[in-house]
Amino acid sequence: MNLIQLRFAREAVRQNFNLTEVANSVFISQPAVSRHIRELEDELGVELFERRGKRLTGLTPQGEQLVPLMERVLLAVHNLKKAAEEQSAQDRGRLVVATTHTQARYALPDVVREFTRRYPKVQLCLHQGSPQQIADMVAEGEADLGMATEALEQHAELQALPAYRWQHCVLVPQDHALAGCAQLALNDLARHPLVTYDAAFGGRGQIDRAFAAAGLTPDVVLSAIDADVIKTYVEAGMGVGIVAHMAYDPERDRRLVRLEAGHLFGTNTARIALRRGAHLRDYAFDFVALVCREQSEQQLRAALARHEAAYA
Repeated sequence: MNLIQLRFAREAVRQNFNLTEVANSVFISQPAVSRHIRELEDELGVELFERRGKRLTGLTPQGEQLVPLMERVLLAVHNLKKAAEEQSAQDRGRLVVATTHTQARYALPDVVREFTRRYPKVQLCLHQGSPQQIADMVAEGEADLGMATEALEQHAELQALPAYRWQHCVLVPQDHALAGCAQLALNDLARHPLVTYDAAFGGRGQIDRAFAAAGLTPDVVLSAIDADVIKTYVEAGMGVGIVAHMAYDPERDRRLVRLEAGHLFGTNTARIALRRGAHLRDYAFDFVALVCREQSEQQLRAALARHEAAYA
């Protein structure tokens, strides 16, 4: 048994049992992939995959039990390499963070600035995507950390830590009928066309649930994944904007009036996640600590230690 065989078996699951895609992803021929998987099964003494002719169609009951153990073995080898790298170069390396546009644009600049000051020799890469894409990137090892409000906490392969809490706000042009409203009600918003986040982003679920609970149907005329796009169309008179509070900048958004909406849509929690059982290098932990400003370093280390003990 060797690591190559384990990697090919794992990749077969990730590629939905398509051996052609497995071969393309690992850059060898399909017959070689099939041979390695068969040799692994022969050594284990059980069949891991259901087959129809030469095609893999799914996992056997034995495969359902053993493939997660293979994942742990491969993750342990990955962690061993990371730990060795850390010993040889404490302040060098690469950190890949997957995040949404809102987090990258509004929540992370100060964190990134401080992180690069502390670790000038660490290459920091920010990848943007939807919350589900972010969760998948971290789970599949394409990113070290993921940051979003949605999806991370529900992903079985991730440990998600609360980073900070935030609320929505409403934005309108200065001459809009709501501009002087002292305290908004959902009925006020329901009377106007709305411009807000796409269903998968920016706490949109909280917005939809609030209207549904009040028996109201909002008129969402435009949705976007980017708060800057939302603000542009609010300025153009398309409707009333609902965005994350940190997306409003008094200096840049002088033509817009901000109205509080936390009492309408509640509080959201942005989270930062890592893959379960993954080794977190010191500089990666520091990045997490910079993001999770509501928790002390001691609390974060305790949370990670509890997680590692539960996963072992």
